[in-house]
Amino acid sequence: MNTIKVTIKDHLSLITLDRGKSNALNREMITELNDILNNISTDPNIGGVIIAGKEPFFSAGLDLIELYNYNEAEAESFWHLFLNFVANITAFKKPLVAAINGHSPAGGCVIALACDYRVMAEGKYIIGLNEVPVGIIVPNSIFNLYAFWIGTANASRSLLEGKLFSPEEALQIGLVDELVNPASIITAAERKVRKYMGMERNTWEQSKLSIRKDLITSTSADQSEALAVMLKQWWAPSTRSILKTIIDNLQKK
Repeated sequence: MNTIKVTIKDHLSLITLDRGKSNALNREMITELNDILNNISTDPNIGGVIIAGKEPFFSAGLDLIELYNYNEAEAESFWHLFLNFVANITAFKKPLVAAINGHSPAGGCVIALACDYRVMAEGKYIIGLNEVPVGIIVPNSIFNLYAFWIGTANASRSLLEGKLFSPEEALQIGLVDELVNPASIITAAERKVRKYMGMERNTWEQSKLSIRKDLITSTSADQSEALAVMLKQWWAPSTRSILKTIIDNLQKK
């Protein structure tokens, strides 16, 4: 695998996002994450998973530079791939904890939202869904994932203004569950996931799936209609202009 690293210790899998400086999510990375989660879901020897980034980024979200250059067919297939990945990680039945050791906006936040528990590093980091100011329409399935943790009213307000939270704000609103010193983040994540792994496995997994029933229905439903609306705006001159400005700024850094 080129974009993630996987280590296994005492039935626990640590997936480290490892693509460039910011762990921007492209087609290859999402495919590799999907594949490893599918493999782990059927492996009886692995009882739980931690997903971590590498300081100062958990993941900066989707790779806008790569996406911007896609043609219409490539863009449509990518967004299908991403939404299928969201459905897959939302329905992943084993304990899944995010060790958010850096910035986690947009797609990075979506990965964290799909986990059962989020440990975030203290520091000058940001997390949240900031797609609207970028010109990207967020599908209802992803909004539901946001609202699942922070409530419909908070999710609505935050999404419509593209709010990005500091770690302290994220803890206060329920977007993350625990703040720790960056050096302790894997230890804290492992403590939580092993607590889950210590429960009777089938009871824990079936309870998770039951709690998430509506979320799983939402993310696994046919996304064609939402995708058509999203793609129409993706190709709109106003969105292309915003994306071009963002990309130009990224490439200057």
